[in-house]
Amino acid sequence: MQHDFDFLVLGSGIAGLTFALNVCERGRVAIITKKQRAESNTNYAQGGIAAVMAKDDSLELHVRDTLEAGAGLCDEKVVRTIVGEGPARVQELIAFGMKFSERENHRGEYDLGKEGGHSRRRVLHAGDITGREIERALLDAISREPNIQIFEDHIAVDLITTAKLRAMTSRRSDILVATSRGKNAPPTFLLNVASHETNRCLGCYVLSEKTNEVEVFAAPVTLLATGGAGKVYLYTTNPDIASGDGFAMAYRAGATIANMEFIQFHPTCLYHPKAKSFLISEAVRGEGGVLRGKDSQPFMKKYHPLAELAPRDIVARAIDAEMKKTGAEFVTLDISQKPADFVKKRFPNIYKRCRELGYDMTKEPLPVVPAAHYVCGGVTTNINGETDIAGLFAAGEVACTGLHGANRLASNSLLEALVLAHRAAQQVLQSKIQNLKSKIPEWESGDAANPDELVVISHNWDEIRRCMWDYVGIVRSTKRLERARARIQNIQREINEYYWNFKLTPDLIELRNLAMVAELIIECALQRKESRGLHFTLDFPKRDDERWKSDTLVRRDVVAPFTGA
Repeated sequence: MQHDFDFLVLGSGIAGLTFALNVCERGRVAIITKKQRAESNTNYAQGGIAAVMAKDDSLELHVRDTLEAGAGLCDEKVVRTIVGEGPARVQELIAFGMKFSERENHRGEYDLGKEGGHSRRRVLHAGDITGREIERALLDAISREPNIQIFEDHIAVDLITTAKLRAMTSRRSDILVATSRGKNAPPTFLLNVASHETNRCLGCYVLSEKTNEVEVFAAPVTLLATGGAGKVYLYTTNPDIASGDGFAMAYRAGATIANMEFIQFHPTCLYHPKAKSFLISEAVRGEGGVLRGKDSQPFMKKYHPLAELAPRDIVARAIDAEMKKTGAEFVTLDISQKPADFVKKRFPNIYKRCRELGYDMTKEPLPVVPAAHYVCGGVTTNINGETDIAGLFAAGEVACTGLHGANRLASNSLLEALVLAHRAAQQVLQSKIQNLKSKIPEWESGDAANPDELVVISHNWDEIRRCMWDYVGIVRSTKRLERARARIQNIQREINEYYWNFKLTPDLIELRNLAMVAELIIECALQRKESRGLHFTLDFPKRDDERWKSDTLVRRDVVAPFTGA
């Protein structure tokens, strides 16, 4: 079955929904989301959106803070553009129905938070459930737009591009589409595609969980807004959906991927067997929370003059060092010195969840550990969200614009998603959209069988995540990275054989993507022979601006004969 739309959006977080709302006046929009429409990384964002809104703040200060956090790899022009357009995009979000917290007894004045790395209070928030409120507002706005259709429980399989179709040829004028599966599946033929044509995205193959069938979603414009890849690590603050699908699909399609070694580990994930991926917001430290070691003494001043307000990479490494030095399984985060009413009002969701798990943060410290949180690299784009594949845009965590550099400043992620999605939409609206209207071959399962041993999927999933945590975590070394690469490549081979011989399931699709993202992270980390920002290696512990003040890039050759990888 082929669905034809004017715009295809993969992901239903802040970037995807914002883009859809901005382009729906021009044509029909399909939003693909692999779970329910509100299930996204955005929905779990506790902190807020960093934007210059206060009189004692300035764009220059926000730019300076971003550049300092980025450890020399930010693109200053991009930083100035995104920071400069941030306040206007926040106002548009408010116009869509977003309600930010206001100061008590100061009607109309926002309650701005302060987080690590920021020199001023500039984080707009809705209590500690900012992401959930953003999703509510944007989805309410989406529901009023007849041109937007959301497809829930649909998972993207692979992008469809002209280059990939050409690569499927074997010195023939016809294009062989290697969607046929199973050992004896026949090839499917497609119209000729000129060999000199620019690599162009035509849409995406998408698996419907309801029908268990792969469907074609065709569109002249596709936006990747698939979020992050936290589930590649054993411990993460991300929801289960964050399996790196967009990074992997874009790489397989031939897009350039950059800086995947810069994985931000959030310093404070609640340490509790039942608290799956529960984040204790950066804002808790911003409001006075103190990190304490096994001896109950504060330790952050030993590592940075800003102590608890140091950039996240420094705080995460400090916690990791304290745990290894003392043999502790966790450190604690203590905000019990603040008035109980203040803590309950500022962090109602965190307070409620901690109480359910047996902790009262108004009276006692919380046990916390670092966990994988945010990917600062991704699919390379320009300031308008354009990738190096025509018709393919990217926004949000999946994109690498140059804003974050080697380390993301807290609460700049939602800001970037807002600005980039808006700019991508404006770029599309101002351009002449090439309506291809081409018939794309349906997905052929051939003689692929139903999965026989699902333990293959669960075992490899667990092994990838533990391997990445042990060898490609907060502190790395060349030996650890090479060991991880060898193991992940073996897993890749096993997964690829399984992938092409059995019918697709959501778990199999995610596993394939997870393994690819793991390899991308390792390859970028091995390229960088220095320590910078979020990448710290024991073999090259110093920052080297003379030789390594540049991005690490990986790109697949999509012109080579198709191998099924």
